Amino acid sequence: MKAIAILVLVVLVVVQLAMVARGAITCGQVDANLAPCVPFLTQGGEPGAACCSGVKTLNGNAQSSDDRKTACNCVKAAANRYPNLKDDAAQSLPSKCGISVNVPISRTVNCDTIS
Repeated sequence: MKAIAILVLVVLVVVQLAMVARGAITCGQVDANLAPCVPFLTQGGEPGAACCSGVKTLNGNAQSSDDRKTACNCVKAAANRYPNLKDDAAQSLPSKCGISVNVPISRTVNCDTIS
């Protein structure tokens, strides 16, 4: 019985690694990439280097339509956790970091329209 449980666990780990290897994005990754941006998004000013690096990483990881939709929903959920998030800061973040993003940073975007 113990061997079956271990086998099932190994299979689950392999499946998870395969999903990550093929580029599937998770909310954990989105949150980790955008965490350094919270001070900028809630207080304004200028985004730090770690924030811009996270935005660039997130943008690079969201290559497929499914990944962009997932990332969009994760960003939207994260934004809604911060009632003091400044919408203008969120909208200006990509340009302040010098990139064009394929996932909007907004709490009101309809993620189903992302392609």
